[in-house]
Amino acid sequence: MTVNGVLNLYKPVGETSMDMVRIVKRLTGQKKVGHGGTLDPIASGVLPICFGQATRLMDPLVDGVKRYHTRVRLGETTDTYDAAGTVTATADASGVTREDVDAALEEFRGVIQQVPPMYSALKQGGERLYDLARAGFDVKREAREVVVHGLTLEAFEPPDVVLDIVCGRGVYVRSLGHDLGQALGCGGHVVELERRAAGPFTSDDAVTPDRFREAVEAGEWMDLVHPPDIVVANLPAGTVAGALETFVKSGRSVVLGGREGMEPPRHGELWRVYGHDGSFIALARYDKPTGQWRPEKVFDGGQQGRRRGAGARG
Repeated sequence: MTVNGVLNLYKPVGETSMDMVRIVKRLTGQKKVGHGGTLDPIASGVLPICFGQATRLMDPLVDGVKRYHTRVRLGETTDTYDAAGTVTATADASGVTREDVDAALEEFRGVIQQVPPMYSALKQGGERLYDLARAGFDVKREAREVVVHGLTLEAFEPPDVVLDIVCGRGVYVRSLGHDLGQALGCGGHVVELERRAAGPFTSDDAVTPDRFREAVEAGEWMDLVHPPDIVVANLPAGTVAGALETFVKSGRSVVLGGREGMEPPRHGELWRVYGHDGSFIALARYDKPTGQWRPEKVFDGGQQGRRRGAGARG
């Protein structure tokens, strides 16, 4: 039986994101499994695991807003920008004050330019940057525009600063920690990193690998899997029935029934589409000139996850 849904898994420190995917595949026997956004081995936290047709909704997870809690140690710079790397420079950070950090953080809020670290999975010239770094190369990386929605100094514990970060796609927390150290004139690197939220998923509702293994052994793991549409629950929804439902499932444009009192859709707006039995069957985009909705992704509704409420990490 193929399962369609999303597991909110809590990745421990020391494991890779693909390690988690392999563990879940082995435990469940599911063949189509992927994750919704890489976490570094030194990081812990929310790692959405997608099953079956939910893998087609990984883009909204990767593109969505995420929240991180990180500890940056001032006075030491490493080649990986984190504690797993080799120290490349040291400096006295004893003179840095909380006011200095607060002032420096200003330049890292909003739309910023950020250079990705050499130790990252980005490709340049067809090669992964971390492969080039391990081979001894340090290539020029172009700065990329990224968005930091929120950046708060949670604690000042010299030589460490503890930050809460809310950001969009493409932000490297390791680069932010490194760049903050450079801005303060003493260097710095990330020593702790936790992803506390990714899209609709939070660390409070995440399931550890051990808890998931127990659920598999008890035959209850499906109770921990959310239906695929939780990923796009922020979108408006419409329903179809009868022949229109068949049309949507075959990729044909239709007129949707929406909710009473809703604003008229805008051209290009994306909606969730549900069938007569309440099953999630498509994402469709509105075409104003024709007044119809064009299916962009179609789902067969198959065996979907059952979880809706919150639960303990355990």
